[in-house]
Amino acid sequence: MRLENKSVGILVENDYQELEFWYPYLRLQEEGVIPLVIGHHKTVYKSKLGYEVEADVASKEVLQQTFDAIIIPGGYAPDKMRTHTSMLQLVKTNYENGSVIAAICHAAWVLSSAGILKGKNATCYHSIKDDIINAGANYSDEPVVVDGNLITSRQPFDLPAFCTAIINELSDK
Repeated sequence: MRLENKSVGILVENDYQELEFWYPYLRLQEEGVIPLVIGHHKTVYKSKLGYEVEADVASKEVLQQTFDAIIIPGGYAPDKMRTHTSMLQLVKTNYENGSVIAAICHAAWVLSSAGILKGKNATCYHSIKDDIINAGANYSDEPVVVDGNLITSRQPFDLPAFCTAIINELSDK
């Protein structure tokens, strides 16, 4: 359990992609991390298929907290997350403080709306690549792209590489 002292937040909103939330959540627990589930409100959120997860805290409650990492799962949830100023502020502030920001699939929308993609190398689900390019990112169709403290991945099949990159970055911090 090499990461037991690390603080990791995982963002959640309705219509999250099940694997992209639960795979990193459980994988980090194997490394000793107890991820904090962060929603816009402290309530129960449902995945695209109806799986429930309860947010531990509302994003407004942790705006002043610096995490070692923030993970943003995909699905349709990121389109909702990016409408919440507190979620965008949490991502941007943590990014600027050097925290690992890890986004998979459609979660690159949150990175775009937080204004942290300009000049960065990144990947995402193919259908939103124009969005991240327009936000100033250099798009690459790779399973995982690490650029400084930013980790991006394309889709659920890339979760092993995505989680390995997160764990490696956290181990180096």
